[in-house]
This record gives sequence, structure tokens and C-alpha cells, in this order.
Amino acid sequence: MANTNDQVAKYEAFINDRLHPALSQVLADRDVIYDRIAEFLKLRNNLEVLDKQSLTSLKSQVDLGANFYVQAHVPDTRYIFVSVGYGFHLQMTRQEALEYIAKKEKQLQRKADKLTDEANKLRAQIRTFYLGIAELMQLSGTSSAAPSS
Repeated sequence: MANTNDQVAKYEAFINDRLHPALSQVLADRDVIYDRIAEFLKLRNNLEVLDKQSLTSLKSQVDLGANFYVQAHVPDTRYIFVSVGYGFHLQMTRQEALEYIAKKEKQLQRKADKLTDEANKLRAQIRTFYLGIAELMQLSGTSSAAPSS
């Protein structure tokens, strides 16, 4: 019985020390990807509004960070600068930017899907370990409830 309790404790420690933190990290990484997708969707929607309204100049408020906005005047909307990562910004036409955004959204969605699959695998592993713990406890006659996940 002590051997069974030791095994149960090891499995629970593995679940709590390895699997749950790994699951939390994967979900946090996926949330970051979803935030980036949302930024690209926002940019795409803004570009589509510019195209529909045929705006050649505009006044807007620009977020400098930490929700600090300043008034901005854009005299020519034919070209925009798009952040492509690592601190680099490329000047693109609106059409080029829309094409880049479409490709980037697909790439980010694939990453998010992979992270979702990884999270599902971790959840399945956690569930399997809990079922194994419950089986061990039934075999040894111990009547302690395992949490369901």
C-alpha cells in the first residue's frame, strides 16, 4: 500500500510540476499569437475602410503605447509602414499590405492551430495520468478521489 501511495504521489507530482505548467505555457503562447492575429485583423479592417472611402489623407489618433494616444495627420495614405518583426517596418502600398496581412494571418493561424493541438495532447496526458492514478487506487483498495480534468 505504501508503494502504491508513493506511485500516486509521483504521478501527481509529475502532473503538477510538469504537465500543468507546460499546458499553461502553451496556452499563454497561443494567446500571444491570437493577440497578433487580432492586430493584423484591425489593420486589415482599417485598410479596407481607407479603400472603400477612397481617402487620400486622414486625421487619426495613434496609440503610442500604454493607451497613450496622440493626434496624427497622414497627408498621403497611398503608402503605409507595416511592422514585419524584429523592429523592422516596411513601406508598402495598401494592396501590398493587404496581401502581406493575408499571408501573415494564415501563418499565425497555423501556429495557433499547432499550439492548440499541443494543448489538447497535454490535456489528454493529464487525463490519462489521472485515470491511471484512479486505477492504481482501486487496485490497492485506497479510497481517495482523483480530481477530474
